[in-house]
Amino acid sequence: MTSRTPRDSRLRLVPRQPIAAARRAVSTRAARPAPRPPEGTPPPAELARQARAVLSGAARLAHWADGADAGLRAGRDGALPAAAVERAAGALGLPAAQVRADWDRARLAGLIELHGGLARAGWRLRAWDRDDTAALRGWVALFDAWSLARPAPRGAGPAIVAEVVEAVPQLLSLLHLSAGPVRLPMLLDMLDQRVAELRTERCEVPYGPRQDDPGAEGTVDDAAGASLADLLDWALASLTTVGALVPPQGVEAVDGGREAQLTPLGNWSVWVKLEQICVAAQSPAGNIEQTAAAMLRGCARLTPGPARAEYRAWLAARSVGAAVEELLAVARGEDALLRGLAFEALRAVGAPAEPAVRAAADEPALRPYALLWLVEHEGGDPETAPDVLTREESTWLWVDTAAAVADHGESQLLIRHLDSAVQGSVPRLLEEVRAVGHPRTVQVLVALAAAHPDPALAKAVRRAAFQVHTGGV
Repeated sequence: MTSRTPRDSRLRLVPRQPIAAARRAVSTRAARPAPRPPEGTPPPAELARQARAVLSGAARLAHWADGADAGLRAGRDGALPAAAVERAAGALGLPAAQVRADWDRARLAGLIELHGGLARAGWRLRAWDRDDTAALRGWVALFDAWSLARPAPRGAGPAIVAEVVEAVPQLLSLLHLSAGPVRLPMLLDMLDQRVAELRTERCEVPYGPRQDDPGAEGTVDDAAGASLADLLDWALASLTTVGALVPPQGVEAVDGGREAQLTPLGNWSVWVKLEQICVAAQSPAGNIEQTAAAMLRGCARLTPGPARAEYRAWLAARSVGAAVEELLAVARGEDALLRGLAFEALRAVGAPAEPAVRAAADEPALRPYALLWLVEHEGGDPETAPDVLTREESTWLWVDTAAAVADHGESQLLIRHLDSAVQGSVPRLLEEVRAVGHPRTVQVLVALAAAHPDPALAKAVRRAAFQVHTGGV
């Protein structure tokens, strides 16, 4: 006769994927069909070849740094020390200035990652030659950081530089929609209008003089004297440096006027970003304009691929720092499902989110999620990432994920969630769940007891819930 006591009930140990379990707490819907790129866009393999060509020097330096004896340590600001620059210049036959430029590119593209100041090969470098997606993502990361490619004009204050950086996406959209060269006076006029709009939105009085001459270049000037014409030249030069714009000699107008034109890589990348924004704007919740919490709720019903596209579109419409803080604020809330999804969205942010996530690891409620995020960010295997958690942290995460399932899912999902526990038996699980101190422990145990078909196991779970509620042992 089979015993119905829970002490011998074994839990099948399976790969622990708490975020996936939380996502299964809600129903899914079919993914949208993938949009087709504009006619004339090169195939992905050709785009990846171009991306590798732009970053060839950075990849070469990254391979050298990865093979450096005893590791290569960067300075406090992430720059390559002078001694290492000399070693690299000698080994690769490059001038020191080129080594420094390639080092910066390698870091921005994710080919080199710094861990405690020690340089390591990023996952993109390991997949560089065989994975076209890795090459394209590395180039897009460099493209997104175009404003770091060249120093801003001398005399340009940080405020006007920030305004120009915020306005450049609109210029890139114009270049993409024009499908050809655009004269610089038109770009300068649009930049002038966009900067004025940004100041109006902040209710600021322009702090620089406006010139009445309609033919004058750069009608909005910085207080220190750098005109918008200078800043436009800087932006275009920086975008050319990262491979997003055709070099000037290739787009000179017949009458000698200057023009700007996107490269195939730049055109493709702008199209991808516009598609992401359009997809999010067309979603039922209008995610791009929503708060982080509302956006995550809207994405909860999506499969992982479309959800990541929504995350990226939402992030593209905000500054990175503000978006990361808003996502972490949601993670600190009471909804466990949103907590897990917030860290999924932070994966779409990537390296810029690392300092904030490391700081979040000091908060008990966020620590398990933050540690898993950091392991995956550093190139660890997602299947084995949970091994970095202590027994207590794994148990806390199990309860938190169970709370997400209980709040948003069906009873059968909660029963199956038992399979993801690290403990080997139900009594041991209940013992450690009682000790871990999760604020939702009682609700999770009550929901599990109500859902489980085994009367003996349900009774033991209810007893554990009562003991936690009353403070008993």
